[in-house]
Amino acid sequence: MSFRKSRTLPSMAIRFVRLGCTNRPFYHIVVMNIRANQHEEPIEQVGSYDPLPNVNNEKLVALNFDRIRYWMANGARFSKPLEELLGLAGFLPLHPRTVLNAWRNRLNKPDEEGKNENKE
Repeated sequence: MSFRKSRTLPSMAIRFVRLGCTNRPFYHIVVMNIRANQHEEPIEQVGSYDPLPNVNNEKLVALNFDRIRYWMANGARFSKPLEELLGLAGFLPLHPRTVLNAWRNRLNKPDEEGKNENKE
């Protein structure tokens, strides 16, 4: 008799699939088998992400939270970049790297008020 716990690994992953042209990436957020190549047919597309800012300096994200919640309940894992994006969207807790990068950017940002006072 074996006392070893059988642990099943999730077979589904929610991740980015890169589309678009050279220097113009566009990502679909898809549910796929973990071992599948990114160019294979996905099980379902649950969103899209355009990382380049548009005219209004906005990065566009479209997410179907109901379907993401469904796949999450069925044991699908998230890729690390997608975890960060879902944290920024408020669906998951903020990733520690996101908080750390924001803190570093705040420290490295030149103080606008200090520069204006020195010029006068």
